[in-house]
Amino acid sequence: MKLTKTINQTVTCLIFCHLTACANIQPWERGILAKEQMALDPYPLQTQYREHNYGSREGSNGGGSAKGGGCGCY
Repeated sequence: MKLTKTINQTVTCLIFCHLTACANIQPWERGILAKEQMALDPYPLQTQYREHNYGSREGSNGGGSAKGGGCGCY
């Protein structure tokens, strides 16, 4: 009985936290969120070049993780 109450309280807390995380963005606030500092990858072109270079050295492609087949010098 005590475990069920704890589980119910935990689920209620998680639902409440999830619902409070949602927000409506007004049109005039979108400019703040569109700044370069808010991007997940602030330098996408540089990241693309690094991934290409890394894949060329490793002799493999994709995934972003090390794969065999290259000289192993990276």
